Amino acid sequence: MKAAAFSRRTVLTLGMAAMAAGVFAQQPKFEPQVGQPGKDVVWVPTSQVVVDTMLNLAKVTAKDVVYDLGSGDGRTVITAAKRGARAKGIEYNPDMVELSKQNAAKEGVTDRATFVKADLFETDFSEATVITMFLLPSINLKLRPKILDMKPGTRVASNSFTMGEWQDDETATMDAKDGCTYWCVAHFWIVPAKVQGNWRIGQGELAIKQEFQMLSGSLTADGTSVQIAGRMRGDLITFTAGGAEYSGRVNGNAMEGMRKVGSASAAFSAARQ
Repeated sequence: MKAAAFSRRTVLTLGMAAMAAGVFAQQPKFEPQVGQPGKDVVWVPTSQVVVDTMLNLAKVTAKDVVYDLGSGDGRTVITAAKRGARAKGIEYNPDMVELSKQNAAKEGVTDRATFVKADLFETDFSEATVITMFLLPSINLKLRPKILDMKPGTRVASNSFTMGEWQDDETATMDAKDGCTYWCVAHFWIVPAKVQGNWRIGQGELAIKQEFQMLSGSLTADGTSVQIAGRMRGDLITFTAGGAEYSGRVNGNAMEGMRKVGSASAAFSAARQ
């Protein structure tokens, strides 16, 4: 009797398992559809040539930590991982997250490519050295203050959409001959160091006004004031004042570099007041 009961239980268990397996097998495989709605944007895949161009503009290497904001099917993260970078995708749709993980496994990069279901505006991506995205301009603008607070030199690449008044540092445009037929512009920025304010430079004063990476202001010394014009590229600063060209590096409240007038050059330093 015990043997018979065990046999019936075994048959029942196996039968239930078979039914569950059958139901699972009948579940349709998730297939993303272009234009499907998301939390903040609809999904449109980035052409591979645009992905490659964005990563090229950012000069992504194995030393980088890449965060893709709104990672979709994972193609940008996977491409960055293939370059040796540690890459992470932030995606709100859990089905897309699972699809991305499967795609990363197929490409053999699961050790460097990770994906999480998360809200862009609640995610800490401060460890990133590179940010990539294909979001709407309004979303870019909401993210812009957070991005501008990142470490100077952080590189940012966007498919097609800009950052409002923050002009990009570089733009690349592709077309059909490059293998791109839609959304074929890549924008690139470098987060600038914040240098606005007054600086003591030698026996003079440097007053800097900053509009994102663009600089203006004045240099006053020996009772004479001249206008300056320059720009930041990460923590690298260049500006002209009168007939002199200045180039250097900013580290917090200190600035050091070279001043060149004609063929003559000399070191200079400045401290924020």
